[in-house]
Amino acid sequence: MSNQLSAMLRAWQEGKTDTEWVLGTVYRTEGSAYRKAGAMMLINGHGQQFGLLSGGCLEADIIRNARRAMITGKTVMLVYDGNDEDDLSFRLGVGCGGKVFIMLQPLDPANDLGLSDLCDALAVRQSGLYFQKIGDTRGYFKRTDHTGQRSAYVEDRIDGDWLVTPIVPEPHILIVGGGLDARPVVSIAHEMGWETTLVDPRPANARPEHFAKADAILRQIDATLADYVAQHRVDAAILMSHSIDIDAKALQILKSSQLRHVSMLGPRHRFADVLERADLAEPALPFPVASPAGIDIGGQLPESIALSMLSGIHAALYKHCAAPALAQAAE
Repeated sequence: MSNQLSAMLRAWQEGKTDTEWVLGTVYRTEGSAYRKAGAMMLINGHGQQFGLLSGGCLEADIIRNARRAMITGKTVMLVYDGNDEDDLSFRLGVGCGGKVFIMLQPLDPANDLGLSDLCDALAVRQSGLYFQKIGDTRGYFKRTDHTGQRSAYVEDRIDGDWLVTPIVPEPHILIVGGGLDARPVVSIAHEMGWETTLVDPRPANARPEHFAKADAILRQIDATLADYVAQHRVDAAILMSHSIDIDAKALQILKSSQLRHVSMLGPRHRFADVLERADLAEPALPFPVASPAGIDIGGQLPESIALSMLSGIHAALYKHCAAPALAQAAE
């Protein structure tokens, strides 16, 4: 199961009336830490965990303390110090060496801390801000179109400190082309908890039996594709049909979309051919195009190229710097 927030919340919704639940949240860190402020996990009365708050070192102790939150109905506050030889995290061999502050908030039918609202928003790919009262059993979610700051922060209010966590839906990528090399793209994206839509008008491609993990398979590359991208809030696209005509048609349709990033499989001169066929100029495109696609990791096989392309999209969407690919597999 994915550690993405949407997957965690779906598990909670499916079993929230069957047993007790606790929401665990990192609300502060000092020094190096595997997870940062705003990281969440859910623990139920069966001892199951969904998500993580460390690299796996602290989870057993967190689950043990979650039982205390379930029994008392009160928030349990935890501190793990990787630099203190007397601290549990030091004895467990936590490698980061930093200090992690965690709160465990009990959930019940009368007070789900706004998680139902948060889950509903993510289901329709709506962003927002999640507010949690530090050391208390209060929380709520507020939908917003733009969260601005991506990192969680503490808001000082009259009634105390509140953790404010920007919530952004997991990426949704459109993959144009359903050949053999698209299979690992869909599989790896699914493993990361991303949403994928595959589009290919050719009957022999994008067969459902070969893309069981794709969230949707489309057969038309026409004006309805732009509507689909807008309605489903698609973030990025990969043009990898191995057909200049298909890639050009898709690019022509997508040029008016709100995509944040496009990747183009193949060498740079192929991108020029696609632009010419689409009667487009690169400066006129409203989104950046990575051509060749991905980050140069020296890959040649489909799985390595898929990893390269998805890494490039991840870097683009999460605003991290990464070296572009210098070479790409030939057509």
